[in-house]
Amino acid sequence: MKKLDDFAQAGQMLLLMLLLFVMIFIFGNENIRNVVALSLNTVFAPLIGFSGANPLLTIMLAGIIVVFLSSFFTHLFTDWKAMGQAQEASKAFNKEITKARKEGNTNRVQKLMKMQPQIMRMTTQSSGGMMKSMFFLFIFIAPIFIWLTYFLGNIVYYSYFTVPWADGVSLFGRDGFLMSNWFLLYMLFSFLAGQLIRQSFKWISWSSRWQNFKKTIRPSAK
Repeated sequence: MKKLDDFAQAGQMLLLMLLLFVMIFIFGNENIRNVVALSLNTVFAPLIGFSGANPLLTIMLAGIIVVFLSSFFTHLFTDWKAMGQAQEASKAFNKEITKARKEGNTNRVQKLMKMQPQIMRMTTQSSGGMMKSMFFLFIFIAPIFIWLTYFLGNIVYYSYFTVPWADGVSLFGRDGFLMSNWFLLYMLFSFLAGQLIRQSFKWISWSSRWQNFKKTIRPSAK
């Protein structure tokens, strides 16, 4: 069973690295990016494009969609109870082994070191759900970001906005930062929306209805 678990975890890591390589290739190939962007433009432009007249609202809504999908898949595949138990076990283990080393109790240290692989396996298994959710992040979220980049660069007609400390700030200017201003806005909107959405999902995840929904999506093996 241990070898099967290790093999499954290695397979997930390999698949994740493969998806990461594919996404890097897609982001680096302009032709593929254009195909993805044009395909999604038929869906997102009518929904949140506003004909290019409200780019800030488009950025905000795109960020909310991405954060919602990210939070949904994370909570769908993450067993928060198991993760909490693994964190508590790891915390207790570190406390005990630190105490044993300070006291010079070598027998106690050796016994605890034999338990270390089990603690590490528990931690890895509990965080496996987050790794699974990353598959969906690559599949759904990265293309949305590609579309947003295309939309802002080709369809937006008004590319300036006002902030309390400045007028006429360009969406595509950098203003001393390494990233474009629109990307900073995107990160800001995503962060603010993410705090609310993640807390909402965390609250919902403890409900019996959500647990039943997870069993429907991911039936447990018998």
